Amino acid sequence: MMATIPLNPSSSQEIACTLSGLSCRLWIRQLSTGLYLDLLLDEKPLIMGAICFTGVDLIRNPASPLPGRLYFTDTQGNADPYYDGLGDRFLLQYGAS
Repeated sequence: MMATIPLNPSSSQEIACTLSGLSCRLWIRQLSTGLYLDLLLDEKPLIMGAICFTGVDLIRNPASPLPGRLYFTDTQGNADPYYDGLGDRFLLQYGAS
């Protein structure tokens, strides 16, 4: 099952959502060196300070308690995500295993 996590074109945002039945909180922020993501799973850090690239899985640990893939897609090409295109051009997607 594929889910798109709703984002706003904002340089910093926090999103609470449920992925694979688990409570998640994401913090996405734009810095001069790229777009970064933190993911807390049940308020415990799972991913901290991961730089976001199009098509690259942000959950890189096969032993992660969150199964599946979390990644950005570019609906207009293959550019890496930037805050002003979030939710429109750049989609954050999760696919459960």
